[in-house]
Amino acid sequence: MSMPVIDATGHVVGRLASVLAKRLLNGEEIVVVNAEKAIVTGRRRVVFEEYRTRHQRGSTASRMRGIGPNYPRRPDMILRRTISRMMPYQQPRGRTALKRLRVYLSVPDEFKEKPLETIEVAKRPPQGPYMSLGEIATLLGSKFGGSA
Repeated sequence: MSMPVIDATGHVVGRLASVLAKRLLNGEEIVVVNAEKAIVTGRRRVVFEEYRTRHQRGSTASRMRGIGPNYPRRPDMILRRTISRMMPYQQPRGRTALKRLRVYLSVPDEFKEKPLETIEVAKRPPQGPYMSLGEIATLLGSKFGGSA
């Protein structure tokens, strides 16, 4: 069985993460490409503030001796963290499930010929305000090579 390659372009992060977490726990190996094009819905300022406070909570500059979890800046790592938080990470099955996940920025050469899969329940037609993970990462100060 070949592992599915999922294109995250235009997918809502939370919905995508919940579907992928379920599939990973069922034993599938999954590759996600174009992580920087996944979207977070909501007003731009509100969405960015939420991610910025999460990121600063994990930095040593904002708190004494770095209280709080270390929050990633790169879009692929933000998506991976979101998926991991939807699994029972303290249990071995959640940890081994996360090892079956690969998240990439853009599409690596090894997956260029493979058919890309989309998840319909996580897709969203462009209506109302939203922000891509790439934009959020750039505003957080990430130098992932996207729109920076």
